[in-house]
Amino acid sequence: MTRPEPTGDVLARNVVHFVRLLRRAGLRLGPGALLDAERAVTAIDVMDRDQFYWALHAVLIQHRADHALYDDAFRLFWRNPMGAESALSLLLPHMTTPAKRTVSRRLSEAWHAPKPRPEAPPPEVKPPRVDTFLAYSEDEILRRRDFDQMSADELAQARRLVRRLDAQLPTIPTRRMAAARRGRIDAGRTIREAMHNHGQLLRLYRREHRSRPLAVVALCDISGSMGRYSEMLLRFLHVLHAHRGAGHVFTFATHLTNVTRVLRHREVDRALTMVGNEVTDWSSGTRLGHCLREFNLRWSRRVLASGAIVLLVTDGLDRDDTGVLAAEAARLRRSCRKLIWLNPLLRYAGFEPKAGGVRALLPNVDEHRPVHDLASLEALAKALRGI
Repeated sequence: MTRPEPTGDVLARNVVHFVRLLRRAGLRLGPGALLDAERAVTAIDVMDRDQFYWALHAVLIQHRADHALYDDAFRLFWRNPMGAESALSLLLPHMTTPAKRTVSRRLSEAWHAPKPRPEAPPPEVKPPRVDTFLAYSEDEILRRRDFDQMSADELAQARRLVRRLDAQLPTIPTRRMAAARRGRIDAGRTIREAMHNHGQLLRLYRREHRSRPLAVVALCDISGSMGRYSEMLLRFLHVLHAHRGAGHVFTFATHLTNVTRVLRHREVDRALTMVGNEVTDWSSGTRLGHCLREFNLRWSRRVLASGAIVLLVTDGLDRDDTGVLAAEAARLRRSCRKLIWLNPLLRYAGFEPKAGGVRALLPNVDEHRPVHDLASLEALAKALRGI
């Protein structure tokens, strides 16, 4: 059977404009995606808004993290400008931006056509001198920009900067010994070598404790309230575990998922794609206490036996009983070397621990750090190196 070809010039042009809007917002959509979108709308009843929504979603969205952006873009582009409830407005060629709906900065910038670049001044006209003593560079502005407020270009640049972060972990001594030039005398080896040489003591052999990289176990919240922070934290964790492979990474929202194996893929984009395919509760609600209990019962003894540091990445907004959360957080704290809470809500200057989940977590953590921009990730990497 052959797939039907698209019909209707006005609808086809609007589909083209919609795909271009998503592409400007940062989604990787090629010409094949545009053709699939045009064919998809001809295979359904375009008068049914739900069918129209999910038909385009099926061919344009490949990652769970892009669902929220697609949802905003669909409601922004395919809204009914005449106020009618029917889907006849889908065939109208002109759409206007809603004034009362809040959209992300990526979508807001992608909605407006790019402005033409200003022409360069003639060679004979010298630009005025500007005192840059109090001015911020573009890199400094990007370092302090909230991940959730970045445009598509800024997010691409931020991903490149995260990949170059110095995230080397310190080494700690173990009980096992290894041969060394300096250290305590290895009496057993020295005697054995002397016996091979008929009792003549030729040299003293020495040994010292082996060292291994400090293990870091991360529990990353991927619920809807975390949004873009989860993606950037997973990129940072990929850099952290890429070379030495010490530690584990878990994601949680309504249940716990171990993504250590897939996140160790060499290419970070491919690794995140595999994580998105394996995790089934992305952008859902949060059951923090339930997930910590699952980790303590099922994984704690296996991954924390070597004295690992635990990074708990969450905003602390929990739907379950706060008593369970406090008990499980205290148990987790007793099982690890150090428990560090990374909270994106600390980006607000007036943050106060009013939520029940936040109050339950605070007494059981060693450190409470912000994690909302590149500067906070750099500070975290520096803190891990100094442990």
